[in-house]
Amino acid sequence: MYQRILVPTDGSDVTGKAVATAVSLAKALGSKIEALSVKEPFPYSAISEIQPVAPQEYFDAQEQIAQRRVQQVAAACQAAGLGCETYTIEALHPYEAIIEHASQRGCDLIVMASHGRRGMSALLLGSETQKLLTHTAIPVLVVR
Repeated sequence: MYQRILVPTDGSDVTGKAVATAVSLAKALGSKIEALSVKEPFPYSAISEIQPVAPQEYFDAQEQIAQRRVQQVAAACQAAGLGCETYTIEALHPYEAIIEHASQRGCDLIVMASHGRRGMSALLLGSETQKLLTHTAIPVLVVR
């Protein structure tokens, strides 16, 4: 059924539920898991003579954070006896990076968390999960 499952992670508690769901599903189906963390690009508009953080320092910190996130997924997979490939990508819009990665890697399911925001906060903050759902043809399992 599903051979390659993509698990995007932002390191949040609700993402942990999505990871557990993906691991259980992969184990039951004999699927492979890929973990993906999307890094924020350097805010170039903030470049001025006085920079609070040097660009390379920012990139290094973002990579370390992203690596920690995907390694959490890899550890959950390892504990379940599953392999896991990990990736970090820099992108302005995470949902676009997730869709592109899933398409390029031949992922046939995306297991993703939703923070479950409602009302005005959902409207103002938006939702990467919602954007992903409206822009991809790949099946998505949303975990709350």
